[in-house]
Amino acid sequence: MLTFTSYTVENVRDPFNILSGKRYEFVINLEVPEDDELYEENGLSARAIVKVEEEQLSIVSYDLLETTTGRILDFDMEEDEEAALVLFCKEHLPA
Repeated sequence: MLTFTSYTVENVRDPFNILSGKRYEFVINLEVPEDDELYEENGLSARAIVKVEEEQLSIVSYDLLETTTGRILDFDMEEDEEAALVLFCKEHLPA
């Protein structure tokens, strides 16, 4: 099970007004048990781009990163983990 420990969120600018809705980039530090396949000795983070349109939030893309190096890992989250990520982002949108 993933535990979200800290995060940052920034508005993704669209200077040409090409994209519909608003986009935000979340960088979330994760705590993962050592016996989980996602475990990384140097820490694990998720970088997610989310779209908010008509009060609906969806993940456009996400990457899992080794926290200390920023190296992108070739793993995907399971469905329940992705659902938890969506819920976390929804609850922590900037006002």
